[in-house]
Amino acid sequence: MPSKSAKDFFRPLAVGAPTPPTEIPARPSRAIHFFDPSNEKMAAKIPQMVGTVDVLLGNLEDAVKADNKLAAREGLVRIAQDTEGLGGPDAQTQLWTRINSLDSPWVLDDLTTLIPAIGHKLDVVMVPKVQGAEDIHYVDRILAQLEAKAGLDRPILVHAILETARGVANVEEICGASPRMQGLSLGPADLAADRRMKTTRVGGGHPGYLVRQDPENGEIDAPRATFQQDLWHYTIARMVDACAMHGIYPYYGPFGDIADVVACEDQFRNAFLLGCVGTWSLHPKQIAIANKVFSPSVEDIAHARRVVAAMGDGTGAVMLDGKMEDDASLKQCLVMVELAEQLAAIDPELKKQYDAIEIEA
Repeated sequence: MPSKSAKDFFRPLAVGAPTPPTEIPARPSRAIHFFDPSNEKMAAKIPQMVGTVDVLLGNLEDAVKADNKLAAREGLVRIAQDTEGLGGPDAQTQLWTRINSLDSPWVLDDLTTLIPAIGHKLDVVMVPKVQGAEDIHYVDRILAQLEAKAGLDRPILVHAILETARGVANVEEICGASPRMQGLSLGPADLAADRRMKTTRVGGGHPGYLVRQDPENGEIDAPRATFQQDLWHYTIARMVDACAMHGIYPYYGPFGDIADVVACEDQFRNAFLLGCVGTWSLHPKQIAIANKVFSPSVEDIAHARRVVAAMGDGTGAVMLDGKMEDDASLKQCLVMVELAEQLAAIDPELKKQYDAIEIEA
């Protein structure tokens, strides 16, 4: 594979395009809430949602019928142009879009319509079914050309969805394909189909994927406890590692059973503990779950601040509540404290809770 100078990586791919970013900003994005811009009832609710959710994403892909593709694209333009506080570097709520797949007849019109009309408000373009770096290179070059033509002064970032086995196999090269790369999301339904996994669920666990307690005294037919396992643990962990390696952000994807809020919260928390920074929301009730799960608890922040205060210059080790805390502990705690500060800047209720924490000596 031909190489190029590292210096060229951060040069614009089109004359007049904005300079690519050298670092992806850590903007809170606990919930990426999907909406169909062609649905008038759904679109009417968007202004009231600004400030209540970190990201609003105008979906143009799979959930939109072929007959509604044009209406969805035009609807997203209207919503972006008419909604205060939506989209842009200083906005209360980020504006993302999921374009149609790169092999579809609609994707080119998605980009050539959206970038000139609302590129100044569009924060991230989510690309579905990314197979390898070549898909990102294609989008990267087109975005640069359209940004230059529209006179934009900041680059639009790119987010890839892992929905194929090949995409997972190429996850590291996808993360490093462009300085625009903002992050990755797990797309469990399409990925399950591509892998020939025997599940029809959209995300979440499966009661058949389990381990069983060993029999006592060889009594195989006696009742034995079972423990359901996580179908997505391997993929999420691999995605998190690839994102961390390249300084971008991993996200859990959709949880399809809207009514099962308990299992939804469990799945979101698994992803949070593994290193994901947010998740998708398919229904407003999932926004509250995501905001709760992907915000560190008051108890966790209180402990993290105690460790930071006790560690001083970060060397050596201390004992707190009978547990050893050392420089590795400090690094873990600083991740939590930094996240709390970012969230407190946009969430007044969280700020109130975090500010009320008193550190015990």
